[in-house]
Amino acid sequence: MTLRRSEIAGMLYEVSDPELPGISIVDLGMVVDILSENDHWLIHLATTYSGCPAIDVIPGLVKEKLDANGIYNTKIVMGISPPWSYGIAPPNGSASLQLHEGKPKKCPQCGSTYTTLISQYGSTPCKAAYRCDTCKEPFEYFKCF
Repeated sequence: MTLRRSEIAGMLYEVSDPELPGISIVDLGMVVDILSENDHWLIHLATTYSGCPAIDVIPGLVKEKLDANGIYNTKIVMGISPPWSYGIAPPNGSASLQLHEGKPKKCPQCGSTYTTLISQYGSTPCKAAYRCDTCKEPFEYFKCF
């Protein structure tokens, strides 16, 4: 049986960010590309920021996951280009808390209104983590209190 790109992507959904347990590197938009090259798979990853403390850890976690699934011919590249994109949606509502819906109106990347809550808390307690169901990009939403 020939291994497909989608099967590797499925495996990478099981690799959590070490700093955000339970949120996969795919959900965070860190998997830039998965390419079949000659006799190996090339996995391109993007760091969430240049000073990311897990920059050396995440490729190892990816390698462990692929090795555990019998995929040994891999090359994993962690880069800062293209820059990782993690959009932020503005608060949804007005100054009146009664009008605040508590969720983003649309995806800041593609404008879709179809979004899914990933976590009540993002990089700070005043943000929530979402994923766009259309473009699949993760983004943060500023919560108004």
